[in-house]
Amino acid sequence: QVYGTEPNPAGKTLFITGASRGIGKAIALKAAKDGANVVIAAKTAQAHPKLPGTIYTAAEEIEALGGRALPCIVDVRDEKQIGEAVEQAVQKFGGIDILVNNASAINLTGTLETPMKKVDLMLGVNLRGTYLTSKLCIPHLLKSKNPHILNLSPPLNLNPIWFKNHTAYTMAKYGMSMCVLGMAEEFRGSIAVNALWPKTAIQTAAMEMLGGAEVGKQCRNVDIMSDAAYAILGKPRSYTGNFVIDEEILKTEGIKDFDIYAVAPGNALLPDFFLDEAEALVQNMGDQVVIPVVKGDSRSAATSGPIAETFNIIKGVLNPDIVKSTGGVYKFDLSGEHAGVWFIDMKNGGGSAGSGEPPVKADVVMTMDSADFTKMFAGKLKPTMAFMSGKLMIKGDMSLAIKMEKMMSMMKSKL
Repeated sequence: QVYGTEPNPAGKTLFITGASRGIGKAIALKAAKDGANVVIAAKTAQAHPKLPGTIYTAAEEIEALGGRALPCIVDVRDEKQIGEAVEQAVQKFGGIDILVNNASAINLTGTLETPMKKVDLMLGVNLRGTYLTSKLCIPHLLKSKNPHILNLSPPLNLNPIWFKNHTAYTMAKYGMSMCVLGMAEEFRGSIAVNALWPKTAIQTAAMEMLGGAEVGKQCRNVDIMSDAAYAILGKPRSYTGNFVIDEEILKTEGIKDFDIYAVAPGNALLPDFFLDEAEALVQNMGDQVVIPVVKGDSRSAATSGPIAETFNIIKGVLNPDIVKSTGGVYKFDLSGEHAGVWFIDMKNGGGSAGSGEPPVKADVVMTMDSADFTKMFAGKLKPTMAFMSGKLMIKGDMSLAIKMEKMMSMMKSKL
């Protein structure tokens, strides 16, 4: 065990928001192995139809590993619910030593496409929830021997690329990071306050909802985040105000083999949001991609050029099963060398595709350069990567945008 310099969390009490699944639960389970007490402050009391785990199943797993658990039904936007969970924690375990602000809401849409309900949710959970939970835990943390607050939030990177496609989400996540910036200084010498963010995408149920099941192969597993969190939480309270990247801190802890964290070792990893290396990597990837020559029908101007060829192949792939499983109409607004408007209708009849406006209103509008479009459909540029780097703008129904990837994977063999 190389993590940290302070005693392990045996007997320490961790208050973790959103700990019923994902990274929050992984941190809880790692601490449980050392006999820690864990307060699972999350709102999933009944199983979610798309996401695994409840506060009670997480509590069972924690206790099976030798920890003690206190499941609390908490919506971090509700001051009363957090206050009650904090009081229960103090009554049951005698105090709180570590707060992990992990609960988060995500919606990757532009200003006009983001309903205020979603804006309020993200600001309420990410920013206000983090601030409020910290505020209510701090009086108890101040009594601990080595108190820590750890926010699962990114470095404050003001590059506009991380704002332009999802301003509301970025503001909400950066709100969590600003809590670190402010509280680390405010409580310097008393409480360590740090942020932790992954260098690459992490495989969680939420990530699969965002990027589809295939995206998992380009992710690392949650263990890298729990190991990195452990490294931070084991440091003295003088270690504060840091925006830590998981891989970087683990390198300083002596970890050399990062393949152990890869979901599918050898696959290219998807860089996470808010890191400039991600932007650079995406742009480099784009520059190195060779556009395949597509063989196809070029009898007229309407069916010549790489975009028309791609659409000829799309027409060949369309069938009633794809239409039934997708249920969306897509419009592509392409710029660059082969500019134009194209559509794929996977909602009506046996499906259709071609140039011009779709026959009915599009559910999803994708705007990108025509060269990137060709790369994307040839499997040379991941839609998730294109979106994260700002090469692909999406307006409309994000869940339908994700379904698009399934059709692309079916096309790869044809291109």
